[in-house]
Amino acid sequence: MPSLKDRTVLIIGRGSGIARAIALAVSEEGGRVIAAGRHPDDLADAYSGRDINIERVDVTDESSIAALAGRIAEVDHVVSTASARARGGYRDLTASLVNASFDTKVTGPLLLAKHFAGNLASDGSLLFMSGATALKPAPGMLAVAATNAAVDAVVAGLAVELAPIRVNAIAPGTIDTGAYDALGDERKAALFNARSAANPARRIGTADDVAAVALAALTNGFLTGISIPVDGGEHLV
Repeated sequence: MPSLKDRTVLIIGRGSGIARAIALAVSEEGGRVIAAGRHPDDLADAYSGRDINIERVDVTDESSIAALAGRIAEVDHVVSTASARARGGYRDLTASLVNASFDTKVTGPLLLAKHFAGNLASDGSLLFMSGATALKPAPGMLAVAATNAAVDAVVAGLAVELAPIRVNAIAPGTIDTGAYDALGDERKAALFNARSAANPARRIGTADDVAAVALAALTNGFLTGISIPVDGGEHLV
């Protein structure tokens, strides 16, 4: 498979969790990482001491994406981990919550493709984040599931339209990135224990699990138009 050595990879997201794991994995493979997000000062702090360039972008703002594409003339891969989860049952959802989710994970990737396709190498790729709920809806996750299913449709469509540029997604399941810390130690432990007992892998995922698949998606030149579950088989049960 092609190497990431000396290839430029733009990674959009926070300086923690999955985005950070992918950034560090790419860097360890010899890739040049550009980390971008709405809060570049926070990214600079998160990656302090590392050879990672920092940029600002808001994937819900087309002018911001266009400006970033203007500043980065050549790039080999673009990865977006940005999300705005609209959790809640159908009675709890509001238009603003649903729109924010779609703007970030669906419209954002479409606009990234629009403005970066001309900057990408012919053997480059786009990589976005879907989620296990696209395959296995659950109560309270209706809008999240709809958003992730839309991501999968966008990936398939873009893969055809942008060929030979490759377009893929990763669909994480329950990943311990700190996103569940707000539940408190007891509720988080109970949730993780229940899901570990139920999924075929019998454990909770890590950001490094996702990063390993991201590296494969970026370097496998025969992989395109697919959303790859990284969920320990969660969608099967």
